[in-house]
This record gives sequence, structure tokens and C-alpha cells, in this order.
Amino acid sequence: MYRAFEKTWRWFGRKDGITLDMLRQIGVEGVVTALHDVPNGEIWTEEDILSLKKYIEDAGLRWSVVESLPVSEAIKYAGAERDALIDNYIASIRNLGRCGIKTVCYNFMPVIDWVRTDLEHPMPDGTTALYFDYSRFAYFDMRILCRDGADKDYPGHILSKVEELDRTMTPSDRRQLIDTIIVKTQGFVNGNISEGDSAPVQHFRNLMSHYDGMDKQDLLGNLTYFLKAVMPVCHETGVRLCIHPDDPPMPVFGMPRIAGNAEDIRNILSAVDDFHNGLTFCAGSLSAGAHNDVVAMAREFAPRTHFVHLRSCNLLPDGNFIEAPHTSGRVDLVELIRIFGRQGRDIPMRVDHGRDMLGDSARGYNPGYSFHGRMLALGQVEGMMAAVKNEFENRSI
Repeated sequence: MYRAFEKTWRWFGRKDGITLDMLRQIGVEGVVTALHDVPNGEIWTEEDILSLKKYIEDAGLRWSVVESLPVSEAIKYAGAERDALIDNYIASIRNLGRCGIKTVCYNFMPVIDWVRTDLEHPMPDGTTALYFDYSRFAYFDMRILCRDGADKDYPGHILSKVEELDRTMTPSDRRQLIDTIIVKTQGFVNGNISEGDSAPVQHFRNLMSHYDGMDKQDLLGNLTYFLKAVMPVCHETGVRLCIHPDDPPMPVFGMPRIAGNAEDIRNILSAVDDFHNGLTFCAGSLSAGAHNDVVAMAREFAPRTHFVHLRSCNLLPDGNFIEAPHTSGRVDLVELIRIFGRQGRDIPMRVDHGRDMLGDSARGYNPGYSFHGRMLALGQVEGMMAAVKNEFENRSI
């Protein structure tokens, strides 16, 4: 039996310049959001959850997915306050479940969430896209963070490019790279570093220091500890947790990452083999790694997928990648729609990042979360969904 995706949209709360009325007019069915004003680690109260839920429902929409209920850094690195923070997380899950919100996306990436080096990479058609330049990333690591031993993590041709950048990067370029990598893309996501931070690089170094000496097995052990603690309340309330893959799917700044390939995901799902311990299948994040066969991964992990991000990347030489239009890229999104549709479950989907176009960049939207670009992507994906639905209705596939 085929079931179409629920069409959702990431919305950043009442302060978002994209209003719920705008979303209803373009065919959005469900909202993906969070209590963005609640500091990481504090309990989400029923009162606050119900207030935002009512605001969404009064606009004719529903709150379909929490993205994200952030996992505090001390849980990830097993700090002294870990158990108290897990207790708060359990309380928040219980309150979400009581309020009827059953899907919670989270990540377990140390310190930094998604990484790009250019938030407005110009395209020939006049739009801009999110872009990752491996040599500029290495330059940030080696020359701005000045991480001990960083040079050992990069191949020789990238080290040569870093030396070239030494001769061309201006103080303004350096400030922009700092802003792009650890400020603009992080403040609205995990709250670790925000715009206005007086010393973001030193703050970032301090956060990284908690992971000194930690390897993948250590981090997976900390995730397993967390999952075992929260699974009972997930059963009690029916809340499904779904981990977001690493973006990009590789270690960054010497810190381990544990959700970047098929083996990693198998390890996470088997560590606590429970339907409530599931996956956010972000096709875009996974497609940024040449090692990932994203369609094969969708087939394998669809039964444990509770939320889908539809987008794709194009891989470029030297480890670079760019976020592709939703009708192109290295992943067959139509085949993903078929795979998840065969699950016969109501799985929410959002189109994820879109290009900036038609003046999006002047409206103050969060990086990657344009209005016109995502609206175009939603229309494109709706067309794909309609074609797949027609296939299911007219022949067996």
C-alpha cells in the first residue's frame, strides 16, 4: 500500500519572517519546529508546548515534528551533569507526548551541526546555493582554529591549497569564514554559539576541548547510554526519536562523528533495537559523502525511518560539494519517494534547504531556509509525489 509523505516545512517560530499563513497558501500540511526560546538542557513545559501548538493549529496547520529537541553537549561527552540533563530530556519527551507530538528529530554531532564554507555561492541562473570548499574548511581548521595536529588530517593537495589561501585571505575573508562556519549556521540550530558572541573562536575551542581523546566507540557508547535512558518514556508516550545523520558525513576538527554511513546507522539502530529509536533520513547530508549509496541506504533503513529530508548534493573535485536543485543531484529523489511510500506509514517529509532566489537573501531568513527557493522545491517534490502515486494506482511497482 502506498502512502504519500506528509508535506512539512521547517519554521522557526513566531519570529520567523515566513508566516504560517504563507505556508498554508503553498500547500504545507505540517510544521516542523521547536521551542527556540528555551535554552538547551531546560525542560519543555506542557504550557509552552500547548501554546505553540495552538498557535500553529489556529493557522490551519499541525505541529508534526520537533526539530530539534537539542541534546546537550554534556550528554554527548558524558559530563558530570549528564544524568540531570537526561532527566530533563525525559521530562520534555513526556510533555511532548502528552501534548500529542510524537516525532522528535535530534542529532549527536559534537559541538557543530551542519558545516558549509559559503552560504551564498553564486549560480549561473542568479540564485545562490550552500557550498562546501574542503580547502577553505581546512584553512579554518589549521589557520584560524590552529588545532594541534590538524595538518595530519588532510591530504597533500589540500595542504598546498591552504598555503595558497595564506597568500590571498584578507582579514575580512577570515571574519566571514568564521561567521559562516561557526556562527550563522549554528546559533539558530543548537545555540552553542550565536551572533554577537564576542569571541566565537575561543568559545568554539573550549567546547571542542571536552572531546579531547574521544573516539567513535566512546561517542557511540554515550549515545547508547542516552538512548537506553530515554526509551522507557518513548514507549510510555509513543514518541519516536529519529537521529539526523552527520552533515557532512565525515569527522570534523578532530572530533568523532558516528552517523555518517550505513555501518554507523546500523550500529545506532542495533545499539537499542527498538522502533522508537529511529532515523531522520536526510538524503542531502548522506549524499555529501561519496561513500554513501543513498538509495540503497533508504531501502535498508526505511522501516526505522520516522522523518525524511528530501534534497541532494552534487560532488565536486577535491572533496567539495554543492547543494543541488531538487530535480537534480546525485540522488534519485523519485526512487526515494517510492521506497518510503511502500512503507504504508504516515512519514513526514520536508524539502530541507533551498536556494536563495527572488530576493530571499534580503529578507533575513536563516541560511538554507529561504522562502521562494523552498517553495519551488516543494512544488517540484509535489510533482514527483503525484507521479509516484499515479504509478502505484495504475500498476504494481
